[in-house]
Amino acid sequence: MSGGMGTGATVLFAGGGTGGHLYPGLAIARTLVRLDPTVQPVFVGALRGIEKTVLPATEFPHLLLDLHPLYRTKPWENWRTIWGAVGAWRRLGALVRERQPKVVVGTGGYAAGVALAYAAVHHIPIVQQAGDSYPGLTARAFRRWTREYYLAFPEAGRVIGGDPARHIDTGAPIEPPPRPRPDRAAARRAWGFPERGGHVLLIYGGSQGSRAMNLVVADWVRRGLPPELYLIWMTGKASYAEFQSLEAERVKVREYLSPIADAYAAADLALVRAGAMTTAELFAWEIPAVLVPLPTAAADHQSVNARTLEAAGAAIHLPQAELTTERLDATLRSLLADPAATARLAAGARARARPDAAETIARRILALLAPGRG
Repeated sequence: MSGGMGTGATVLFAGGGTGGHLYPGLAIARTLVRLDPTVQPVFVGALRGIEKTVLPATEFPHLLLDLHPLYRTKPWENWRTIWGAVGAWRRLGALVRERQPKVVVGTGGYAAGVALAYAAVHHIPIVQQAGDSYPGLTARAFRRWTREYYLAFPEAGRVIGGDPARHIDTGAPIEPPPRPRPDRAAARRAWGFPERGGHVLLIYGGSQGSRAMNLVVADWVRRGLPPELYLIWMTGKASYAEFQSLEAERVKVREYLSPIADAYAAADLALVRAGAMTTAELFAWEIPAVLVPLPTAAADHQSVNARTLEAAGAAIHLPQAELTTERLDATLRSLLADPAATARLAAGARARARPDAAETIARRILALLAPGRG
C-alpha cells in the first residue's frame, strides 16, 4: 500500500486440487503483496492436490491437509472425506489461532470447504473467487457467509444467486502478459520457426496434458499438417515419451511449458481445454482458440464455459466426443483459410480479456482489511 503504513494482516487462501483452483489464489496473493508488502498470505490446500508440488516452490507459507473430495459415484468412500475433515479441522484451528487471519479467500475445489466452514463458524470474513461459468459446490454452499464473489464469468452470478451486489465481475485472476509485449518475430525465432508467414498453433491439454487430445493430434501430425502451420504441442509428463518422436522442424513437442508466456508470445491460434485460467490467459494474449472441454470436469463446467464463450464469439467449441483427426483438420483449415473469422475470434477474445483481474480483486480485499471494515 504505497505511501501508507500497510495492514500487516494475514490473508488465508483456501483451495486447490487442480491448477484452476490454486493459481488464481497465487496471482491474487502476489498482487496483494505488491500493493501492500505488509500483507501475509498463507495457503491451505490438500495433500492430494497439485498444491502438494506447487506450494513448496512458492514464497508463501502453507498447510497441506489430509482432505478428500466428495465421492459422488462411490458414496461408501465418503467416510474418508468425513474423517479427513475432522482431522483437518483441528490442524486448521491451530493455524488460525497462530496466524489470526483477517479474511479467508476461497478459490474453489474440495480443498476449500473445511477452511470456509471454519471461517463461517468463527465469524472470519469470507470472499470467494469463482472461476467457472457454473461455479462448483463449494462456491455455492457458502453463499450465505460470503461477502463478495469475484466472478471470472459474469454468467456465474445467476448460478450462485443471492444478492447481485455481492457478485463482482472481475474476470479470472492471472499473471498478466508482460509489458511491453514480447516481440512475436523474436518469440517465433526462439522456437525455431520463421519470423513471419504461416501460423503457430499452441496445443495445450491442461497442466497434466490430455491423452484424448494427444492421440488425435499425433494422428493428424502423421497424416500431414496444413502447409505453413507450426505446432507447439504440450503433451504432459505422462505422454511425453510416447509422442516425443514426432518432434520435427514444424512440430515442437514439450512435456511442459515453463514459462508458458514463451508459447503464448509465439502463438496465433490455440487448441486447448476450457478451464477458466486457460481461457483467461488466452484472452489476455488475444489468441483465438478452439476449446475442447474436459468431459469429466465437475458438473461438466468446462462444457458450460466453452458454450458460453462460443456464444460470445470468443472461441470455437469442439466437444471431445466430436474430436477426430478429420474434424480437427477441417476446423483448423477453415480458420487458416478465413482471416476474417480468426480476426473476429481475436476481437471476441480481446473483449473478454481482463488482465487486471488480480489487481481488481486484491484492491477489494485490501478495502475489506481497512480499519473498521472487518
